[in-house]
Amino acid sequence: QVQLVESGGGSVQSGGSLRLSCAASGYTYSNYAMGWFRQAPGKEREGVAAIDSDGNTLYAEPVKGRFTLSQDNAKNTLYLQMNSLKPEDTDMYYCAAAQKIEPWWLLLQPLEYNYWGQGTQVTVSA
Repeated sequence: QVQLVESGGGSVQSGGSLRLSCAASGYTYSNYAMGWFRQAPGKEREGVAAIDSDGNTLYAEPVKGRFTLSQDNAKNTLYLQMNSLKPEDTDMYYCAAAQKIEPWWLLLQPLEYNYWGQGTQVTVSA
């Protein structure tokens, strides 16, 4: 049974940093694409950053240069380092996994993912 558990959210001031973690279990971690998504109440879920099993990464334009993906395959954990946070980054952040996403430029499309975590809240104050 695939499980994704996010952690690391919280409240910070504008310009601060947070690191989100997504601990995965129940599947062969290295064979899956994984991504981070965010969603505000009443809005559609949007892709933030993702990586496929070949190591291709894709970042949404609003976070390029500020957010960085990394992973620890030994711990089956995906990280999202978020720097220079802005109030508009305030959202619920979700981790997701999918067995295969092709072509790689679909990595930020929520419909491509089968498995989702419960989310972790990020709040950035001005």
